Amino acid sequence: MDINLADFLKSFVAILAIINPIGIVPIFLALTTGETPAERKHTAHISAYSVATILLMSAFAGEAILAFFGLGLPSFRVGGGILVLLMAISMLQAKQSRLRQSPSEAEYAEEKENVAVVPLAMPLMAGPGAISLAIIHGHQAISMPQKIILALSILSVALVVLISLHLAKPIGKALGVTGLNIATRIMGLILASIGVQMIALGLIKLLPGLAG
Repeated sequence: MDINLADFLKSFVAILAIINPIGIVPIFLALTTGETPAERKHTAHISAYSVATILLMSAFAGEAILAFFGLGLPSFRVGGGILVLLMAISMLQAKQSRLRQSPSEAEYAEEKENVAVVPLAMPLMAGPGAISLAIIHGHQAISMPQKIILALSILSVALVVLISLHLAKPIGKALGVTGLNIATRIMGLILASIGVQMIALGLIKLLPGLAG
């Protein structure tokens, strides 16, 4: 099978930008305070595995779920694009979007013993925006090679998440607050472009007259 590098990079960069594993480093460190190195590694493994599972399920079963509820992909694309754009705006301000986690959820997370799946994997990484992107990319993957490429891009993102969480302490020390904020803003800029494109394409499908 020939791997289309352009398709792979398109999916990989889009999903990686919205998950922003570098930006999650300080939250990961805060939520795993008091854990031994072995326990922190275990948390990282479970989080990365959960992110991969959630996004794979969204990519390949999400459209069927939308159809079950009578939702069309164009309207979902517009809604998802708005979510992505709102998250991007928060990232450009180097803030943690409330679409990912509300203050009450953050307080609850600090009291939980196991934070690997909730809130780290969902909603902090594989949240509404990432799930929306996965469903849209799943819709665009028509042939089997395209589906395999999408699956590989999701698994590659999960691998980057795993590496980032494993190296959370040295990454945090090396980048510092300023470096983490810069990385978050760069990801936010990429994400803003993706969100605008999602909204535009959805509106063109909903209102064909706009294309003219």
